[in-house]
Amino acid sequence: MSAQHSANDKNTMIMRLEPVVIPRHAHSMRSTDLSPNTLKVLRQLIAKGYKAYAVGGCIRDKLLGQAPKDFDVVTNATPEQIKGCFRNCRLIGRRFRLAHITFGREIIEVATFRGHHTKEVEPKSDEKSATKPKSKEFEQLAKQNEAGQLVRDNIFGTIEEDAARRDFTFNAMYFDVQDESILDFADGLGAIASRQVQMIGDSEVRFREDPVRMIRAIRFASKLNMKIPAQLSASIKENAHLMTNVPPARLFEEVNKLLLSGTGVITFENLVSHNLLTPLFPLLMALLKDVKSKEYQFIIQMLKNTDNRINNNQRITPAFLYATFLWYPMEERAQERMFESSMTLNDAINLASADILFQQSRRIMIPKRFSLPVREIWSLQQRLQKRQGRRCLQLLTHPKFRAAYDFLLLRGTVEGGDLLELAQWWTEFQTANESTQESMLQALPNKTPKRRNKRKPKTRKPRHDV
Repeated sequence: MSAQHSANDKNTMIMRLEPVVIPRHAHSMRSTDLSPNTLKVLRQLIAKGYKAYAVGGCIRDKLLGQAPKDFDVVTNATPEQIKGCFRNCRLIGRRFRLAHITFGREIIEVATFRGHHTKEVEPKSDEKSATKPKSKEFEQLAKQNEAGQLVRDNIFGTIEEDAARRDFTFNAMYFDVQDESILDFADGLGAIASRQVQMIGDSEVRFREDPVRMIRAIRFASKLNMKIPAQLSASIKENAHLMTNVPPARLFEEVNKLLLSGTGVITFENLVSHNLLTPLFPLLMALLKDVKSKEYQFIIQMLKNTDNRINNNQRITPAFLYATFLWYPMEERAQERMFESSMTLNDAINLASADILFQQSRRIMIPKRFSLPVREIWSLQQRLQKRQGRRCLQLLTHPKFRAAYDFLLLRGTVEGGDLLELAQWWTEFQTANESTQESMLQALPNKTPKRRNKRKPKTRKPRHDV
């Protein structure tokens, strides 16, 4: 691999990478490792006269001995040209213009080679002016904010430029289905051999361009059992505050990839050690100063359970993750509400739930289809404590009973005491037959005070003076 750097602008990285061609016999990747629909897309683009390659994760995973799951395609065809090749294609995105080619439930994402931002689009003849260094067309295609973050990125270029624009060296490998060779532009093979997450270019600049690259580094290190070199690790810690510049809507999907991929425990610990949890969950960090605290262990236990479910192909929901991460901040806020306004616990929990979720949404936008179940899981914690009468049987039919019970069991496992006894009671009750359930209900101490019938005041007859 050879790389040349240009330093005309301190804040701009220009790299010219030349590929090392790894022939078919020197690696384990084959066309059959790609999904059939990925192969269709690649061959169709090549048949139309374009260059097209599988890139990134599928090659990296295969060379690491894992089964590829995500298949991305890059090409020198523009998004509009890609759309012209496929009837089942739609163009998405403003920040990054992409083509999605749908085959039933499978979507093949196709991107055009990215170019460097120092290349300006040649202005039209009537726009040429010494006072206009950048044309309007350029501003529509690419834009950076004052912090250097890319807010629009539709400058197209060559495969060499595209490789230089990629984040990590093992993601700058391109698989050619025609001869099954791999084009390795940044010694990705070496990074895989040493099991290190190596960034392409200056990490300071790359993180300013897109702060999400920091949590991607954490995700790859955790998921692929790789190490983050000391210099890159220090750079992440120093630039962690840049995560506050990322739109909350984008962070929801990124956090799901981080913590719901089967390696949640080690990912969480890496986030904490690299100062990245604070910009993601600012309400939580004040409660996690002690790794032995119930708050810390509560999250670790939840992530262990979630990792086991994912690795056993069981269903999971982001709602449970957010319910766990925000439970103690919500509980603390509810206590404050009760102290300040002398309101009931239920009212305090309702108000605190809305408040905490609103504040969290300013960092990570949680869609309503998940935030509403979070509130239900929280509110049901109070109902699970009230076991008198027929309420228990009614609660078993609640749509969110199972999630609320799992949450109670998690709390009991961490906190112990009466909470654990309550969770164990529900464990037995929900699987017992009808007669056993009736016996369990009768055995409960009656904590409901008897209602005293209030007598109606006697109406006195009016006194008439004689």
